[in-house]
Amino acid sequence: MDADFVEFVRRRGDHHLRTAVLLTGDWHAAEDLVQTGLGKLYKVWHRLDTGSEPDAYLRRILVNTHRSWWRARWRREIPRAEHPGLPSAEDLGETRAVAEDVRNALARLPARQRTALVLRFFADLPEAEVADLMGCSVGTVKSHTHRGLQAMRRLISPGLVVNHAEAEGSGLR
Repeated sequence: MDADFVEFVRRRGDHHLRTAVLLTGDWHAAEDLVQTGLGKLYKVWHRLDTGSEPDAYLRRILVNTHRSWWRARWRREIPRAEHPGLPSAEDLGETRAVAEDVRNALARLPARQRTALVLRFFADLPEAEVADLMGCSVGTVKSHTHRGLQAMRRLISPGLVVNHAEAEGSGLR
């Protein structure tokens, strides 16, 4: 096996797994997504430019693979109010409780809104790159992001949402 590929997976694998968890809303599906993505990346590893970082390439693979899985399965899936397998907020500290609320709210969003939010705010990508990855316009990314944030505000416990005025004053924005 190529040592550079193994080093890349060791160095960046956890980051891409966290991204996949947020995209899919399910740890096991995220592991499958990353494994599939890494398999596809390995097939073309020898063709990648030696000076380039393969993160963007793998991110595109993850988004496209997730989109194709979602399209193939959306009619057969039954949405659940709660995500199985995640510990309850009572068992976790405040930070974990907030993270769980965010993950649960993300899981309830439509796939395109969830993808836009994860790529914009978790992967910290500019709107143009998100648009390219999602195969849509920048305006569409802005719409999905706006609608997704509105939905997140409604879904997350009211006490956890930071007021914009407070966030600006405290440097959290």
